[in-house]
Amino acid sequence: MHAHGSETYVIIGENDEPAGGPAAARATSAAGSASRLAPAAPFRFSRIGPKGKPLSTRSNTKIAVAMISGRGGSTGVPAGYTYLGQFLDHDLTFDRTQVMLGTAITPAELLQGRSPSLDLDSLYGAGPLDPESARFYTDDRHLALGRTVAIGPDAARDGFDLPRGAGRSSAAKRRAIIPDPRNDENLAVAQTHTAMIRFHNRVVDTLPASVPAAQRFVRARAKVVKHYQWMVRHDYLPRICKGSVVEDVFTSGRKVFEVGASVTDVPTMPVEFSVAAFRLGHSMVRSAYSWNRRFPDGAGSLDLLFLFSGTSGDLGGDVRLPSNWICDFRRLYPFAEAGRPDLAAPAGQENRAMRIDTLLVDPLRNLPTGSFGGPEVPFDDPRANLAFRNLTRAAMLRLATGQQMAALMQARGVGVTPLTRAQILDGRKGAELGALTSAEKDALATRTPLWFYVLREAELNRGKLDGVGARIVAETFHRAMEGSSSSIVRDTAFRPTLGPDDSTFRMTDLLLFAFQGKAKLLNPLGP
Repeated sequence: MHAHGSETYVIIGENDEPAGGPAAARATSAAGSASRLAPAAPFRFSRIGPKGKPLSTRSNTKIAVAMISGRGGSTGVPAGYTYLGQFLDHDLTFDRTQVMLGTAITPAELLQGRSPSLDLDSLYGAGPLDPESARFYTDDRHLALGRTVAIGPDAARDGFDLPRGAGRSSAAKRRAIIPDPRNDENLAVAQTHTAMIRFHNRVVDTLPASVPAAQRFVRARAKVVKHYQWMVRHDYLPRICKGSVVEDVFTSGRKVFEVGASVTDVPTMPVEFSVAAFRLGHSMVRSAYSWNRRFPDGAGSLDLLFLFSGTSGDLGGDVRLPSNWICDFRRLYPFAEAGRPDLAAPAGQENRAMRIDTLLVDPLRNLPTGSFGGPEVPFDDPRANLAFRNLTRAAMLRLATGQQMAALMQARGVGVTPLTRAQILDGRKGAELGALTSAEKDALATRTPLWFYVLREAELNRGKLDGVGARIVAETFHRAMEGSSSSIVRDTAFRPTLGPDDSTFRMTDLLLFAFQGKAKLLNPLGP
């Protein structure tokens, strides 16, 4: 699954054929389910709900055009959480067996390696002792970082780019040496991955001297993963989901997804989450960002964030990231909330995510070929339209509709209120569906694609997931944490030690620890 749009889905309890049948397999790449290890079980997807009856391609095309309008409003959510969400998605859907060359792998390890747990496999691969994953490390405990290239007054800097440089061709040299190449498909997620590398390395370096050398990586990883999970549970999820839903799931347990599963069972990935609910982040993307001192006031356009990556772009023609594109994290995260007003962004330069709703910004109408695995298509071709790709993928999987999921949740005792016809068709300052015929509107109102339904719910809840969407997201994260080798769900006594107190650890706290609380590291180009 190295690029969006190149997945195939083999769903537990169905057949061995990619969901959607042979035509679906031809329409997508098998990269997501192929492995260099043979034989290898496919990535473990599952369904929460029943199969649905999709809308016509014509309807989905019209809906996709309506969704990408270039309009929409900002929210109070700092923009960094958009790309933290993308990083989380890649962690959940990472296939660790794709970076393992060793043959001494037990069936249990193989299964675990191809299963969704929130354990940072996309950062660690199979660990420093694995023959293939060793290339992600500088020694038996530290992850490798890259060096930027000097440009103008901005000197080359160590530790501010992903590691690169393997191979002879320019394309090979710019390819990031990380477990999951998707984390280099735009500059914002690439810089997030770089920050996570720094976080791990600093945890390693601050472990007590009494920890034996052979145990330092294992101890550091467990500490990193639990703090990361705490941040997701207490900082990320409440920013995107209705708080009462998150609290209910983490205190009272799951009601719709893998209910009663043994904590030792390997988790699965529900397609309702992967293909619909957690694509919420697509609506949070801005068309432009105040990126750093060199690119303020929206000069960091989304197109440029794609260009200065190694998967969707070509790093601006270089083989390493130019120093003038190093991220100013102050502009993406609210450090004043963490008691550091000295690290607040310059006035007017804070970036806020777009509201979670049924609108996507215009650049997502024409994705760069590298971000979805090709082939190259003409300008304004629906195949490059992110909304169309999401709706088409769901149709290929015959994903449950929003109405079917609401009914299932009601039957399971979850207090959700189904959206009305008027709410689905009219929304609140979201996608306008006037181009649909009366018959197409009738079909949409009764068989709403789950992704659209979830976004409409959020749109009607001031930009936070509610109802069906909030429940799917919260329960999937709960199960992914529960099934991780290090788990705050199982270890209920865990409390963070790297934040300001034993109950607080936010993304800002993670960054402060990773960058030693220093402005010159969080923002090396200066004010």
